[in-house]
Amino acid sequence: MSQPLNRRRFALSSLAGSLALPALTSLGAEVASTAVKTVPVSATKGAGVGAPRFVAIANLLGFQTKQFFPETTGKAFDETTLLKPLAPNRDQLTVYRGLDHGIRGGHFAVHTFLSGVLHHESKLRPDGNVTVDQFMADAIGAQTRFPSIAVGSEGGIHGGCQLSWTRSGVRVPPITGPAELFEKLFVSDSQSQRVRQAQANKLQASILDSIQEEAGALSKSVNREDKEKLDEYFSSIRDVEKRLAARTQWHDQPKPDAPFDRPANRNTVDDLPLFYELIALALQTDSTRVATLEIGGSFLPQNLGINKSYHSMSHHGNNEDTIANLIKLETYQLEQYSKFLTRLADIRDGEQTLLDSTAVLFGSGMGNANSHTNTDLPIVVAGGGYATGQFKQTPKNGLGKVPLCNLLLGLAQRMGVPADQFGTSTGVYA
Repeated sequence: MSQPLNRRRFALSSLAGSLALPALTSLGAEVASTAVKTVPVSATKGAGVGAPRFVAIANLLGFQTKQFFPETTGKAFDETTLLKPLAPNRDQLTVYRGLDHGIRGGHFAVHTFLSGVLHHESKLRPDGNVTVDQFMADAIGAQTRFPSIAVGSEGGIHGGCQLSWTRSGVRVPPITGPAELFEKLFVSDSQSQRVRQAQANKLQASILDSIQEEAGALSKSVNREDKEKLDEYFSSIRDVEKRLAARTQWHDQPKPDAPFDRPANRNTVDDLPLFYELIALALQTDSTRVATLEIGGSFLPQNLGINKSYHSMSHHGNNEDTIANLIKLETYQLEQYSKFLTRLADIRDGEQTLLDSTAVLFGSGMGNANSHTNTDLPIVVAGGGYATGQFKQTPKNGLGKVPLCNLLLGLAQRMGVPADQFGTSTGVYA
């Protein structure tokens, strides 16, 4: 290939790098809102009454499966120790066993929970290791102020939240504290900040135009292999253009009055209920219809009166005292999940409740942290068409094995995403 062409490709790469295309695609990690928590969705300005919504909550270190999974399938499933906190919402959910991605990697594979694809194996896939939340946000995110919200911590194992990934293979950075999430929901930018943002939007649009023009010129000179790469790049450019247009559209729209004072960040244990409340507000006000929350390695057992490391306890070696501490910790997480479901059920969304409109996935990419397995994952889905009150069990292996991506594809389709394939799916499973 000629030297001038190489220089042009370098310029294109430099422009793309300066624009930080993946970072722009992950702008869905920011949030805003339009109402107070006591107002029903139907009374909220701009609210999408009855629109489908999706929330995913993931635990980094799994659950004690012996105390999680029932023995009896169907509606008569037994109330296990870890499912007991879900009793108030039993009829509003479905518990699954046997679903996973067939992946190995222990802690280094938990990032596949919402994608089914290992990051280092995703480069040749058309959608990379995009997670289902971003898959949904790409399709329907422009309908709200922000395509998605990502909440988690940047501490603990592997240096931060690994739950959400874009098509470009970029980790979506999480909102790490209730104070920051509150500000994005309720604190309006100053006039000078709005002017700077408008200027930044204009500059980024100009850079996108330049990149597209340069790439168009390159496409006439490259071979077939490079042409396919450029086609993928054009697709990325169009995606960023769509995100930029959505951000510009909402730029001058006012944020709501805060329903309470700005909270202080405390710790990941005490902050969990407030995170759930703020996510409920974001959904209620139709600021977003897609949200994720990862309970990560910085979740501190000390704040539950357990003087142990969460990670070290997960490798319990069948020690009864350690397992008892883990059950206490995991019970707390399930209690907060159940309270979140109750909160959504208390919010009217037209003729139904917000829980009726929202599919809420709860689980982990870790099946058994003690043995570092990523199979037989604990999965619960509540609301949003999954209020069956059943325990469903599929074969753990063999011809009847159902990939977790089949369930994720079904969730995406319920959100209105026109897709017949996601990740490693082989069909749709509900």
